[in-house]
Amino acid sequence: MNSPNSISFAFLVTAGEAEAQALLLTSSIRAFAGVYASAPIQAFYPANSRGLTTETSAKLKNLDVQLLPFEIDPEALDFPFGLKASTAAAAEKCAVGRSDLLVWLDTDSIVIQEPSDLVIDADKALGYRPVDHTLIASRYAEPVDNFWQLIYLQCAVSDDQIFPMITSVDGVTIRPYFNAGLLVTRPENGVLRQWADTFARLRRLPIFTPFYQRNKLYEIFFHQAVLTGIILAAIEQKGLYELPHLVNYPLHMHADYPADQRPATMNKLITCRYDTAFQDAGWHRTITIREPLKSWLADQA
Repeated sequence: MNSPNSISFAFLVTAGEAEAQALLLTSSIRAFAGVYASAPIQAFYPANSRGLTTETSAKLKNLDVQLLPFEIDPEALDFPFGLKASTAAAAEKCAVGRSDLLVWLDTDSIVIQEPSDLVIDADKALGYRPVDHTLIASRYAEPVDNFWQLIYLQCAVSDDQIFPMITSVDGVTIRPYFNAGLLVTRPENGVLRQWADTFARLRRLPIFTPFYQRNKLYEIFFHQAVLTGIILAAIEQKGLYELPHLVNYPLHMHADYPADQRPATMNKLITCRYDTAFQDAGWHRTITIREPLKSWLADQA
């Protein structure tokens, strides 16, 4: 394993609702990440858009977060999650030579206990979680559909790079389809930069338009499909590490999670994503929360 100083965290923050999420995420790292609590944290925001409030900026800086503006192609904003891919690339570029490992995660995430499982072994190039639901995924027992054939072709993925993967919530065996909500990467590999470049090249190709027209999900999750193609083409299976299911756990899907893997308490989680869960005033009644997490969450409200 690497030393505590070899890992850094990065995420995207935009003006508005995401500001509170960024503060919650950062505070959770500083409070619960154990030996990694003082790890570098970078918050990236698009320079050519409305900036963060003075209050948010000050609070993030007080939490020792480096606020980094970056220029983005305006066209990326016109396609679902174009900003996400571009930001991930900027974060990876910034981490080269500074961190052995970059934890790129969605802003609506919380670190709940020391994330030692994110510090992947030296022979692994990327840590990942599978997608939660099948949706546009390619079922392993069925022939590859036209959409995924195009993804594989455009990303130069060969048949021998395909292996079975099980979705975390609905438990379906699929061809690889990586969750873009949290990734552990080695910045020098350039996977996130390849993702952004390829996504920009492919998103408006006419060959994909019929899929967007047939089902909006193809457009919404196109970024994740391209990410999958890039990872498969760049990294052999032996270099990939499936992170434990308690990492990037979908708190908003807790009731639907397989009963034999569902944690007894929220404290058992390593990191989680909450999506819209906190918008429900009674969300805390869906899962047991023990101290010190219980009081900490109450203080953040």
